[in-house]
Amino acid sequence: MTNCDAAPIPDIAARAEELTALRRDFHAHPELGFQEVRTSGIVADLLEEWGIETHRGIGGTGIVGIIEGKGGPGRSVGLRADMDALPIEERTNLPWRSTNPGVMHACGHDGHTTMLLGAARWLAETRDFAGRVVLVFQPAEEGLGGARAMIEAGLFERFPVEEIYALHNSPYTAEGVVNVKPGVAMAGADFFDIHVRGRGSHAASPQHSADPVVAAAQMVGALQTVMSRNAAPTESAVLSVTQFHAGDAYNVIPAEAVLSGTMRYFADEWRDRMRARMEAIVQGVAAAHEVEAEISIRHVFTPLENDPVLSLAAAETAKGVVGDARVEVIERQATGSEDFADMLRAAPGAYFTLGHKGDVPLHNPGFDIDDDILPVGASLLARVAEARLKA
Repeated sequence: MTNCDAAPIPDIAARAEELTALRRDFHAHPELGFQEVRTSGIVADLLEEWGIETHRGIGGTGIVGIIEGKGGPGRSVGLRADMDALPIEERTNLPWRSTNPGVMHACGHDGHTTMLLGAARWLAETRDFAGRVVLVFQPAEEGLGGARAMIEAGLFERFPVEEIYALHNSPYTAEGVVNVKPGVAMAGADFFDIHVRGRGSHAASPQHSADPVVAAAQMVGALQTVMSRNAAPTESAVLSVTQFHAGDAYNVIPAEAVLSGTMRYFADEWRDRMRARMEAIVQGVAAAHEVEAEISIRHVFTPLENDPVLSLAAAETAKGVVGDARVEVIERQATGSEDFADMLRAAPGAYFTLGHKGDVPLHNPGFDIDDDILPVGASLLARVAEARLKA
């Protein structure tokens, strides 16, 4: 049986032009992580205008809003959106393109913020639930630890929740399609830097050097064996060297080379195994070339794990907004990372995606989110909160 009555919330759909104008304003004024002063100020001002209890400055520029239901005391459900942009020069000719050189909303966080604001206004007007909705507008999702900053600032001690939910736009799936993956859905991530220090010399006399470029180049190749020779073919993890910096002259062997990159994994055990193998390989290659090497690895993202039961509950609720045929419970994992994972370790919940028109990928200088999905996303967040507080 299909859900013939599925549709966005009519009152939210009626505000589509307002949501679009708000989203495009955010897009035109992007701010990097922990610098979302203008964005968070607009968010907080709107929440207060709509009669929502508002708390500013949580974990830097984070905002929390509290909506109490008219049904009296009950459980608490969190809804989260990210606000930060990326250090990318926008290459669109849109009227609402970025006015901040070198910064743009290339991941659609302007849309996520707008969707949660749309949901917040509806929930504040209706309050058709018992308990409370906790709105979390998070800074610095793009690898800067915004979720951890809010948690360390007492987010869940001050505003406890039994469950928490978030969504992300997706140009990779059809318009209006909701995907959710129960269990471990997205990879954890570490970033690494390897400093190789040798002895420089004239390029015409390499015998006087301890060449860090040759050593670092061998490290790049050897690091590819971390997965290919230490994991079963059925295990999934990724290690990529993404930067190689050395020298600035044609005729000089430099004294130092620097490698940087990332590792992605779906279990903390694999993070520990990859780190140990990287350290052994780097030091072994360094010794063979009579150079010194120092490796620094920092943990950036936790593997994102959706609660299996709550994932299916969110999927069922989503059918009432987009229709049964457009909700997919998937099995595939994504090697991308998302710091909402840290919030899901503090409270169970689910993270899902919403497809939209356009084929420009995320983190691309030509990306722009499809405004037509703003009422859909806002309705999804609102309906999930209402359904879970009535459960």
